[in-house]
Amino acid sequence: MIRCVLPLALALFAAAAPALAQTSPAPGFVRAEGTRFVNPDGTTFPIKGMSFGNWLLPEGYMFKFKVQRSPREIEDVIEYLAGPEEAERFWRDFRDVYIREEDLAFLKAAGFTTVRVPLHWKFFLDPQDPSRVDPDGEGWALIDRVIGWAKAHGIKVILDIHAAPGGQTGVNHDDGVGYPLTFYVPEFRRRTIAMWQAIAARYRDETTVLAYDLLNEPISPYSDTDYLNPRLEPLYQEIAAAIRAVDPNHPLILAAAQWSTNFGVFGPPFAENLGYTYHKFWASPERREVQDYVNFANRWGAPLFLGETGELTDDWNEKYRTMNERFGIGWSFWTYKNLDSRSTVSSITKPAGWDEIARFGSVPRSAWETMVKPPRDQVVATLRAYVENARFANTTVNRGYVASLGLKVPEAALTGAPCGRLASLEPVSGPSQPENACP
Repeated sequence: MIRCVLPLALALFAAAAPALAQTSPAPGFVRAEGTRFVNPDGTTFPIKGMSFGNWLLPEGYMFKFKVQRSPREIEDVIEYLAGPEEAERFWRDFRDVYIREEDLAFLKAAGFTTVRVPLHWKFFLDPQDPSRVDPDGEGWALIDRVIGWAKAHGIKVILDIHAAPGGQTGVNHDDGVGYPLTFYVPEFRRRTIAMWQAIAARYRDETTVLAYDLLNEPISPYSDTDYLNPRLEPLYQEIAAAIRAVDPNHPLILAAAQWSTNFGVFGPPFAENLGYTYHKFWASPERREVQDYVNFANRWGAPLFLGETGELTDDWNEKYRTMNERFGIGWSFWTYKNLDSRSTVSSITKPAGWDEIARFGSVPRSAWETMVKPPRDQVVATLRAYVENARFANTTVNRGYVASLGLKVPEAALTGAPCGRLASLEPVSGPSQPENACP
């Protein structure tokens, strides 16, 4: 198998430049213009999106795990219970089934304009030598086909690095070791730049890709924020220079620090065609929650993007969404598909035996040896049932959730889908949601 080395020297040379060269994007691309993302004809592009969380970067709560929460910890649970061969099969089938063309077709039919795809470095860098980009990495084919399906159905794709080499956040969902080592270790920074340049080189001419979301939720509030916050924008400048060396076309989206909430880390925009993203969960649906971000956007003439929100009630979704829309802020709710959940578009029915698996994911690994393992054949059957249940046609679409986003479930899209209420769910706090599932 032939491996290629991304020209790191090119990326680092570009990153060392004092300022980015300004090159106009080619025709046909959405671009950042003033405080809006605009279509090629200058009209506003309305970002109404869903994030494909859990697909390429599993999170423990979406598996009903309470302790083992990062991708590597979840993988350890599955391998411990199912064995390495069946675990490998499960994850291969999981990635193949979780997002398919029918998912993109449904989202478009419901009125969504955009999907945001969280990415993990391990699917793009060589696992034997992560300093190298792997042209045969599994992630390329998976993203290629999502972009192909999105193009076929007229929906845009935002690519988001959710797990940078070393970890940019310092918590479970960057799959690191608990520290934002991307900012501490020069080699991890070089790998992050190299990966972004490889992505940009591959998709530079693809108008279906709306934008590059450079780093998800960098620098958690549990980290040394005084040391790290001043290092965020310089890293963005390095990544941007590497991208612009190969791709003048796509907008770059910069996430704020501390769960993407702290815009104090930003100076004036350092280049053209930049947007800025903030994330908010469980916030009050009042103007004060967005005023600082709106002030920043108006001061510097840059568009805003609500990159993640949700995970509450339908009533809250509607209020928070409409408040953001009043300020012209596009959004991407978190997340599209989840296990037995009302706060998502598509709910996966929990298969028989899943609680036995989740029991191991909800305790420290040191306790596993004292626990009775379910029979391996039972675990395998449960895992295979999960994969089948994750197919769109076998999930339950939450109508109320979709309606809370100002959209509507098309009846034709539900042909073959189950239409029962999610009776196994715990009650959702807040206003009742009588139209959450098919009648």
